[in-house]
Amino acid sequence: MTSIPVQSQNRRPVDRVRAQELTRELLLALGEDPDRDGLQDTPRRFADWWGEFLDHDAGRLDTSFAQEGRYGDFVLLTGIEAWSVCEHHLLPFRLDVSVAYVPDTAVLGLSKLVRHLEARTHALQLQERITHDVAHDLAKAAATDDVAVFTTGEHLCMSMRGVKATAVRSTTMCRLGRTESDPDLAARIERLALPVRL
Repeated sequence: MTSIPVQSQNRRPVDRVRAQELTRELLLALGEDPDRDGLQDTPRRFADWWGEFLDHDAGRLDTSFAQEGRYGDFVLLTGIEAWSVCEHHLLPFRLDVSVAYVPDTAVLGLSKLVRHLEARTHALQLQERITHDVAHDLAKAAATDDVAVFTTGEHLCMSMRGVKATAVRSTTMCRLGRTESDPDLAARIERLALPVRL
């Protein structure tokens, strides 16, 4: 099995001035006139978008609450939509995400489940890496080994280029602890977490 390298989150901020200059150069290389109506502000807007996307602050990731007694079952969030950019083609991809964990000594604020996802998706990424990293991030934050993350992706690098397969969805999952080893728990989570396709 090939391991997916963990991506460093210690990247430099976007150099918006340089990105704007390079976008202007790209438009010229594509045979466009960057000074024509409709394109004059495009280099600035494009550079600003990259800055907003890549320099995104997911907020506090460390809020958890001590549990009095044991909850005993899993917490599941479904229907989380996230966007990222494919590091191979620099094209966006959209994810439908479900995250589940079995609390041990603490429970996470529900928004933290989404924030951990945001911290990983606002980068040049791979769906597989996002799934793996979010699962491990949540396991650490929740102090539990029992975490599952499911992502179903729609990749523009497949639908707009190459095979141009517009209806294809890719699903990745990372199950840790009992969400993998306990067949009953795994089946109950998966039944609720994965989208139903007709």
